[in-house]
Amino acid sequence: MAVSGAGPPATRRAQPGGGQPVNSSPDAPLVSVVVPNYNYAETLGPCLQAVQAQTYPRLEVIVADDCSTDRSVSIARAAGARVVSTRENSGQAVTRNLGAAHARGEFLFFVDSDLILDPEAVANAVSLLRSDPTIGAVCGVNDPEPLIPDRKIKEYRALQYHYWSLPDGDVPVLFSAMFAIRAATFAELGPFDPRLRWSEEFEYGHRITRRYRIFITTAVRGRHDPDATLGGMLRKLFHRGRVRVPLYAQVRQFASGFETGPRAMASVVALLGVVALALPAALGAVWLVVPAALLAGSVVADLGMYRFVAARRGVWFLGYYTAMHFLVNITIAAAVATGAGQWLVSRRFRRLYDDCPKPAPHPTNSSRLQEA
Repeated sequence: MAVSGAGPPATRRAQPGGGQPVNSSPDAPLVSVVVPNYNYAETLGPCLQAVQAQTYPRLEVIVADDCSTDRSVSIARAAGARVVSTRENSGQAVTRNLGAAHARGEFLFFVDSDLILDPEAVANAVSLLRSDPTIGAVCGVNDPEPLIPDRKIKEYRALQYHYWSLPDGDVPVLFSAMFAIRAATFAELGPFDPRLRWSEEFEYGHRITRRYRIFITTAVRGRHDPDATLGGMLRKLFHRGRVRVPLYAQVRQFASGFETGPRAMASVVALLGVVALALPAALGAVWLVVPAALLAGSVVADLGMYRFVAARRGVWFLGYYTAMHFLVNITIAAAVATGAGQWLVSRRFRRLYDDCPKPAPHPTNSSRLQEA
């Protein structure tokens, strides 16, 4: 399958055989681009081409491979990237940590292997980090079109994720598919927790925001290839929502920004609408007004998003989009309800985040205490 939107061929290539900088400039700090990968041979080549086409003048490229069984490793080596491999298939937390451990750059830029970067992405992310020390991580925004537009579900997910990522500003959630961080900050905060296979980026985002800001911006853009099946997407959303509950309970506040009140309400009301379908069955057809009102309320809560989709794709696609987002809302609400129930009955689940890596003592705070 040909990859759509992969961009022009790279004009600056890494030197073969060892992850040498793509470009050289003595005045620019080295940026290590870390590409975690597991069996993404179809998109890894275009991903690396997009990295090589970056306007930033000094890069090294590291592919952290998680024991792929396809052609990923040979593709990465042919592109001139340095390849480091896990000992066994271990998940993205381990592969990101492995790539960071082999990085030499002052800045780390993580990009998933099913995503291609806009040519200015690295330069803009590094510029933001250098200009504001309060920013701990800079996250990018996915384009509203999928990288490989071969399934309608991908078109839904690309539009939904893009809209939910707007506008530019501070967020409490780490968008781990495409983000930049200072190597010193990564060392200070500690590695991703490999135990949290569904929520390692969520916990890491919380760790960042205890000391820094996470800034998301359309100045750092990329095109992603989302899940190709409805079942795969819903399964991922369910488990991610479920395992967030213990951390929400621990910090005693919900996230803001990306996870707004109206969006949470849309999910809750959608689930209540499905439950309320039992009313007309038990009490008569006149009670259909209750689930109908609840389902309408779920749409109204996200009305801005539906207007955005209609303006881009028209009313015919909007019908499909509305049905898919209704299923997503039900899944998110069911995930949180399941997580809440699990939190009540399982001590182990309540302590899921207790043993996560702890940040090193903050040097600025330590010096302030000494001065005081």
